Amino acid sequence: MTISSESSDQSSLNAAQHRLKMQRRKEVQDKRLAERDREKGLIIVHTGNGKGKTTAALGMVLRSLGHGYKVAIVQFIKGAWEPAEKAAFEKWGDQLEFHALGEGFTWETQDRDRDIQKATEAWEQALSYIHHPDFRLVLLDEVNIALKLGYLNVETVLAGLDQKPEESHVILTGRGAPPDLIEKADLVTEMTLVKHPFREQGVKAQPGIEF
Repeated sequence: MTISSESSDQSSLNAAQHRLKMQRRKEVQDKRLAERDREKGLIIVHTGNGKGKTTAALGMVLRSLGHGYKVAIVQFIKGAWEPAEKAAFEKWGDQLEFHALGEGFTWETQDRDRDIQKATEAWEQALSYIHHPDFRLVLLDEVNIALKLGYLNVETVLAGLDQKPEESHVILTGRGAPPDLIEKADLVTEMTLVKHPFREQGVKAQPGIEF
């Protein structure tokens, strides 16, 4: 087993040396935190081929709800089935607006014009929340897929994001986020696929994990 150099260095320190090292690190961290006093609404992108893009975004949704903020979720591709997360969030009542406005994967719908229509409807619904100052967080789930497939125009989405209130956050998830969106975003995370049981073991999508 390979031990990282940092782990090796830490294990070789005695208690006094470790305490001194942590004190120095705390000074650096405290100084860094003191220098960063701005607050702003963020454009956040979760993309990449790995699993967890929506899951990470829903964690932010839960956190925002816990702070008492109003949140809206608009799902672009999903919608042919009733997503479990919708049922889980129902108890939040008027604090959360949830819309699953897609009709499923493109190989299931097999109707590009219909897919474009549904993506456009979902974007118009999303825009009403993005522009509304009462909504602190808006999640556009799988919107990157709609952009990648050409169902939505990138320039249209960027123009809509320009009109959001200063304090509000918008999360855009889905693989294949276009370069212009990545450039505009404040926070971008790329999920990297290392292993997946569907491909390697023939394990089907399971409740609580994929849906």
